[in-house]
Amino acid sequence: MRRLAVGLLLLVALAAAIGFGLLAWQRNLSDATPPFTAPVDLQRGAYLAAVGNCAGCHTARGGERLAGGRPIPTPFGTVFSSNLTPHATGLAGWSADDFWRALHFGQGRDGRLLTPAHPITNTTRVTRSDADALHAWLQARPPVDAPRRGHELRWPMNSELGSQLAIAAWRALYFKPGVYQPDTGHDAAWNRGAYLSQGLAHCSACHAGRNALGGDSGAADFRGGLLAGLGWQAPSLHDPTEAGVQRWPDATLQRWLRDGHAEGHSAQGPMAEVVLGSTAALDDADLAAVSGYLRSLPEQPAARPEAAQPDPRRRERGAGLYREHCAACHGAQGEGRRDEAGTLAYPALAGSRMVAQASAANLIRVIERGGFGPATPGHPRPYGMPPFAGVLSADDLAALASHLRTSFGHRAGEVDAVEVLRLRAAAAAH
Repeated sequence: MRRLAVGLLLLVALAAAIGFGLLAWQRNLSDATPPFTAPVDLQRGAYLAAVGNCAGCHTARGGERLAGGRPIPTPFGTVFSSNLTPHATGLAGWSADDFWRALHFGQGRDGRLLTPAHPITNTTRVTRSDADALHAWLQARPPVDAPRRGHELRWPMNSELGSQLAIAAWRALYFKPGVYQPDTGHDAAWNRGAYLSQGLAHCSACHAGRNALGGDSGAADFRGGLLAGLGWQAPSLHDPTEAGVQRWPDATLQRWLRDGHAEGHSAQGPMAEVVLGSTAALDDADLAAVSGYLRSLPEQPAARPEAAQPDPRRRERGAGLYREHCAACHGAQGEGRRDEAGTLAYPALAGSRMVAQASAANLIRVIERGGFGPATPGHPRPYGMPPFAGVLSADDLAALASHLRTSFGHRAGEVDAVEVLRLRAAAAAH
């Protein structure tokens, strides 16, 4: 026991040394950073806030815009977003330098390290001029009195000291501050797309492949992974059978990023929110730049788990449920259904990447919670699908998902009720 206690004390001391050393290093860097003195453009700041979807995380359901309070699930508990309006409970009194340190170093005005729920590996890539424009626009918002709600984190992050030490240790492993540096092997448009995708648009915040500590390989990590506490899978952007767009026509991808719908593809779940709150705001040049960058990502197949053993009774049950609940809209053979204008109103399930992904998480979520694409100016009235959570049991949902994943030419493998219950428990835990 004595040796264990000594070991724990040494570990705490090491974490403290790492934390305070990193904090001092970051302060030295920030002190050496020259202030940006050019006039700021509020219109530019508004555009950057839209592309970064700041309101997406910093607006609670039913709350005032940008006033914070939205719960964000993490592997270590729930974090509540902060108030970005210029009120005393938010950013009142924050200088451009204070805001720059928050984006670039993940350090609050009081010197505290921000939790990794703030996508610091992405925001550190933002240029000082963009940070200043964003700061000026936020300072011009109407102030909202919205005190910060305390985070609900598990040990060792449920105390101030424990939280700061744990964050410092995490940063020592997974974070290196640095503004995006252009890749001289690519043109200006590609670099602009990379800057936006890796920076303010923070694609890797969802699409990174994270380990048990929530660490990833940086802002260009798009391997995909299960979103903690949500039950949704962010599929790999490197795998064309998952969410990779390397083989999509450029025009199709641009339309999908802007409208959320294109050629039978529809953004669902968290991605529908991203389109509505972020990519739909991209101007034509940035839309083309982001599209070009995403289409250039190297193709890498995602790992696929071993398929569950086929169960003839489950598949038969699934086929019956499909005829009863799905075929009227999606077609007897999963071909989809078109509206009077000839547009594919109800998507085809045959050939659907969501159906055939390595993980059945997104398919199960859509069946349970319904399918609702974003209503955008280019596609203002998307068709929706009702939720079936109150209609189908876990066994029924597994049977229906298994039928879809093994029919219409799919070879994705079956799903059992245990997998359905596991995904439900993961989402319910937050």
